[in-house]
Amino acid sequence: MSAQPRRAQDFAVPQIEFAGVAKKYDRLILDGLNFSVTKGDFVSILGPSGCGKSTVLKLISGLTPANSGTILVDGMTPKNARETMSFIFQDPTLLPWRTVRANAGLGLELERVPREKRDEKVDALLELVGLSHVARAYPRQLSGGMKMRLSIARALATDPRLLLMDEPFAALDEMTRDRMNEELLRLRDEQKWTVVFVTHSVAEAVFLSTRIIVLSANPGRIHADIPVMLPAARAADLRTTPEFEQCVTAISRTLWEARTA
Repeated sequence: MSAQPRRAQDFAVPQIEFAGVAKKYDRLILDGLNFSVTKGDFVSILGPSGCGKSTVLKLISGLTPANSGTILVDGMTPKNARETMSFIFQDPTLLPWRTVRANAGLGLELERVPREKRDEKVDALLELVGLSHVARAYPRQLSGGMKMRLSIARALATDPRLLLMDEPFAALDEMTRDRMNEELLRLRDEQKWTVVFVTHSVAEAVFLSTRIIVLSANPGRIHADIPVMLPAARAADLRTTPEFEQCVTAISRTLWEARTA
């Protein structure tokens, strides 16, 4: 079973809208955020440490409320829109006593999806992420990249329209990370979700994204909102092109400016 195909008109309207959003803990973390994310976008968020990148994801997901301003996800409050999204963290947070198959189906089990439908969906997802051959294995038997693919499969089980990803590949070696980036784009091409992705890697953001939002810090504000003018179809050899290198250099310069703003 796969996610329902998106209609063409779905991609022309905002899926996420921030208007004058501020967030404070013991200090002001984010101030005056105004941006929108169109359905089908892949938006990466870059910025100095402590600028509130992960907090943006928590606001979208409803894990923490804004102190002021308005946030809409699919025209609803984040709390009411939770069923439309999945959150993928840096740590795969797999249950070590459950098999690959059981971990992938956890969300469906919690939603009390009938066993037959759950098994059908899990089989399709494990095939999608290339883990069918280890369905009976346990997390301790998987490589870092396989654990992250399992985390993605679990997130996709509930057919999200929106994926929130908080540095999901940061703990992987560079070669595995590059391969996971390519895998993520392949899955997105098939599933058509919208993605908001937090990373510290400029090259990763450029390779993956249709847009990059750069935050400045203390408090976090939008320093730049930049479209990535690279081909929609992206393969590994894109990283060796002059256009890619020029884009990475330009975004790196903007990130440096944000650090000193």
